Amino acid sequence: MFVLLFGPPGSGKGTQAAALASRLAIPHVATGDIFRKHLREGTDLGKLARSYMDRGQLVPDLVTCDLVASRLGEADAGNGVLFDGFPRSVPQLYWLIGHLGATGRRLHAVVNLQVADDLILGRITGRRTCTNCGATYHVVSAPPNTDGTCSRCGAAVVQRKDDSEDVVRDRLVAYANQTFPCLEQLRDRTPIHNVDGVGSIEGVQGRIFGALGL
Repeated sequence: MFVLLFGPPGSGKGTQAAALASRLAIPHVATGDIFRKHLREGTDLGKLARSYMDRGQLVPDLVTCDLVASRLGEADAGNGVLFDGFPRSVPQLYWLIGHLGATGRRLHAVVNLQVADDLILGRITGRRTCTNCGATYHVVSAPPNTDGTCSRCGAAVVQRKDDSEDVVRDRLVAYANQTFPCLEQLRDRTPIHNVDGVGSIEGVQGRIFGALGL
C-alpha cells in the first residue's frame, strides 16, 4: 500500500507513523529523514538542497521531489510506502501521483489526523528540551524538575525557538494554505480517512487502524 499521512504540525504524525508503517509492513518515509541522509552523505542532491538552505531559502519542489524519487527507487519501497510530511503542496502531490503512475503504482489511502489549532498550540508551545541530552518535556503533561532542569542529566531545560507561539502559528497558516488543499485534490481519487487525533497514543492508533480495516 502507498499511504499518505496528513495532519498539521503537532498532530502526532511522527508518533503514529512508526506503528502504522510496522503494521502495514511498509517503510516509513519522512522527507526530513531523506534530507538528513543526503546532507550527511554529501550526495549531489544533498549538496544542491544545502545550497538553498545555506541561503535561507526553501528547497524548491523539484529538488524535494528528486530526493523523494531517490527513496522510492530503493528496494524496500517497491511494494508500498507510508509518506509522512510529503507532499507539502499541490504541485508535489501531482508529481507523486504521476511518478507512481509511471511505474504502475498508485495511492491507496489517506489518513488525515484532525486536531484543533488551540490544542496544537498547547502541545507545541508547552514543549521543553534539555540543552545537554536532548530529553523532551511538556510543562503540563510531563514537566521537568521544579527548578527547570532535566531529570536525566540535570542540565537546563528550555523552549526551542521553533516551539514559540509566533512560529507555531506561522506553521499552522502555512499548512492550511499549502498542504491542506492537497486533501481537496485527492477527494475524488483516493479514500480519505479523517481520524480524531486527540487522546492517548494508543487510542489514536486504534482509530487509525480501524479506519484502514486493520
